[in-house]
Amino acid sequence: MYKLSYPLVLFLFTFFACRNTGFVKPGESINISYQKGIDKFEVEKYGDAAEIFEIVTRSGRGTNFAQNAQYYLAESYYRSGRYILSAAEYERFISLYPRDERREEVDYKRALSVYQQSPRYRLDQSSTLKAIELFQLFNSNYPNSEYVIESAERINELRNKLARKYFESAEFYARTDQYNAATIYYDLVIDKYPESDYAEAALISQIEVYNLYAANSIITKQADRYELAIQNYEKFIQLFPESNERGKAESLKNKAEKGLREARKAERNLESFQNN
Repeated sequence: MYKLSYPLVLFLFTFFACRNTGFVKPGESINISYQKGIDKFEVEKYGDAAEIFEIVTRSGRGTNFAQNAQYYLAESYYRSGRYILSAAEYERFISLYPRDERREEVDYKRALSVYQQSPRYRLDQSSTLKAIELFQLFNSNYPNSEYVIESAERINELRNKLARKYFESAEFYARTDQYNAATIYYDLVIDKYPESDYAEAALISQIEVYNLYAANSIITKQADRYELAIQNYEKFIQLFPESNERGKAESLKNKAEKGLREARKAERNLESFQNN
């Protein structure tokens, strides 16, 4: 790594220190100011520590003090709950010091920082998707890490949140008799998140909605929609053979089969009437 000359480092550090609000004194050596940051960090004054470490990272570029200060800057933001900033500073650490011995920890903390930004399921889930991506990348890069199990648990938690978002959208459309939209969102839960807590309920609701959709359709569309109800029952049995909801699923399937027979009879009667 390219190292700056000590006189230049001292000049830059003095320049940035003069712009500070008081933690770092003009002319103070980098090692003393760095230690002040560590002292603040150790007594959990993370805001003060971050302010000092930020100055050290800018003015001490090319030194070990700057490298360590970059790590503790990210840590200070993370421990104070400023996750947008901690994610950015961990990413900066990775960019500047990719071979640092703390790389595994930093990669995981960056994923955790994005995870902490994941909002309630009703809101935009961009951070959720990004966190899943980072946790999956971490597990791929560090399969033997002590964090792998926890990382996998975070992925499951976040995928469950995404499944809930789709499920609640489907439930809304079902309640408002928008059957086609409801089936689309139930399908998203089932196809994208079959391992989630919502997949079983989505399949049951999907069968029920297809029955309602068929019953409220024109004669020529009813049979196809009852058949879809039956197909979803068969999928339910394959995915959840031991489900406590099997009895309800069978009842809905029987209703679909009865509706299918009646729909086909109605189609034949309609065709006969049209031919006469």
